[in-house]
Amino acid sequence: MCVFVLLLGFPGVGKLTIARELGSLISAKIVDNHWFNNPILRLLDEDAPLPKGIWEYTARVRQAVLDAITAYSGPSANFIFTHAGVEGDERSARTYQQFVDAATQRATVFVPVRLLCAEEELARRISSPARRDHSKTTDVETSRSRSQQAVVLDIPHPHALTLDVTLTSPSESAAAIRDHVVACGA
Repeated sequence: MCVFVLLLGFPGVGKLTIARELGSLISAKIVDNHWFNNPILRLLDEDAPLPKGIWEYTARVRQAVLDAITAYSGPSANFIFTHAGVEGDERSARTYQQFVDAATQRATVFVPVRLLCAEEELARRISSPARRDHSKTTDVETSRSRSQQAVVLDIPHPHALTLDVTLTSPSESAAAIRDHVVACGA
């Protein structure tokens, strides 16, 4: 049985870092959310506000990747995806559903993992200069505001896991997720 793991969390929580650790533990390919966003967002002027409707283009890129995985990936291939989903946001829920639908089409075990982090630690992590090098946000004030006003997407699922990564290393977090994936039957 193969698995789709979806790591959900605010920017800076460590989704990609944990995905890399987890990928080696469960022999999975990593598909970061920036793979979908950056081809579109890099076409825009960095200083201009994002145009209305831009996220529909990233959704199309994401769907094309998921369609290719469904059609052409080997039956035993495991995948780890990342997504900065926000509770109560319709676009976040639609994105989540794209992953669920692709997992269903592949008859794959779907494991959504919410990664939580305390506000101060998240602000420290998001300010890393390495994030800027990868076209990731480094805005501490936006991070603080998000932590205070929003909640990481939390859609009920029988294989869901919520993990506070504030005080755990990426390897410890990945090991906990691997153990959960195994318990889910993948």
